[in-house]
Amino acid sequence: MTALDPAELSGQVLERLAEGGAAEARNAIADIARQTPLLTSRSLSDACGGRLLLKAENLQRTGSFKLRGALHKIARLGDQAAHGVVAGSAGNHAQSLAYAARARGLPCEVFMPEEAAVAKVAAVEGFGGTVHLGGDSVDDCVAAARERAAESGAAFVHPFDDPDVILGQATLGLELLADVPDLAKVIVPIGGGGLISGVAGAIKAARPEVEVTGVQVTACSPYARPGAATSTATIADGIAIKRPGQVTRPLVERLVDELCVVGDEEVAEAIVRLLERAKLVVEGAGAVGVAALLEGVVGPARDGATVVVLSGGNIDAGLLAAVARRHETAAGRRLRVFTRISDRPGGLAALLAEVAATGGNLVSVDHVRDAVPLSVRETGVELTMETRGARHAEAILAGLKAAGYGVESLDVSP
Repeated sequence: MTALDPAELSGQVLERLAEGGAAEARNAIADIARQTPLLTSRSLSDACGGRLLLKAENLQRTGSFKLRGALHKIARLGDQAAHGVVAGSAGNHAQSLAYAARARGLPCEVFMPEEAAVAKVAAVEGFGGTVHLGGDSVDDCVAAARERAAESGAAFVHPFDDPDVILGQATLGLELLADVPDLAKVIVPIGGGGLISGVAGAIKAARPEVEVTGVQVTACSPYARPGAATSTATIADGIAIKRPGQVTRPLVERLVDELCVVGDEEVAEAIVRLLERAKLVVEGAGAVGVAALLEGVVGPARDGATVVVLSGGNIDAGLLAAVARRHETAAGRRLRVFTRISDRPGGLAALLAEVAATGGNLVSVDHVRDAVPLSVRETGVELTMETRGARHAEAILAGLKAAGYGVESLDVSP
């Protein structure tokens, strides 16, 4: 791959798509990769307008679309993979390559950032891959993987900037063409650009009138905002790429109709929205399209169906819980307060009786005696409660104040 100019490789992708390369890739990966479901969402359609469908690639084996590209790349390597495969990745490509390598009987090594999600590291190891942690970004890990490949003789598999990987991702576009007769628009997360290049290439080759929109996060958006400062500190770590791919950039410029960005706050809300309404666990990178729709930075097609690609579902349980708690707080369904009570027998019982009278569901009670001003016979108490919503939370606060308690809310709105 490195022997050819990136522009030539981009042209090679288009030529192969025109010659049925995506269909060939589909045949090469069909024994392992799933054809993921296409789900309707009445609540999202009502909220955003238009007819919205969700391409649940978070339900793909390994929890990500990346399996498509990894399987196709291995299928094309042939004897080059005799010494195994190696890659650099934030997580999803690493998981998928390890899974694909195990399925084909190959050893696999992956380099992942020091701050890679714990669940993704564990998944790679569970699939038999050897993990090396280090570096601040995917770019650092890709460089380390290239060095390892040169040392060991293993085949290097780029997470996105590779024609065979892009052709593997294009199989998702073929599924949309087959499953959605009135397809008018596709909204795709964009990190390095492999997924959107493949999907857009497959769709435009058959139906050039279909719109393709790419969504990035504000913290890391080199396609949508060239030259802007970038950072990998984002909830959408799966698309935290510092710079566009050399092969994918010309493809994105040629095939993608629209690019937009959303913030981490909006992505977090989209994660919860999908969890509550669609009963789908989706990671930050996979939820950016829904976030863009909910925020109105991109609109659905006026006629026909709009498909939002949920590209992955590999989110740490701890992060998912934190995002859900934060949403509960913002919605007023979780309330944390500090107050002072008499440090005598019955003081806490009286406070809890007031909470019960207001209908608050107590989650935790903590005595706070340090770092707060208290009189000799006082103790501080921190209460965490579940409520029925913002109005109920206000009623609880009002009831406690009416009973003579000085109450300080500890919740900070996002």
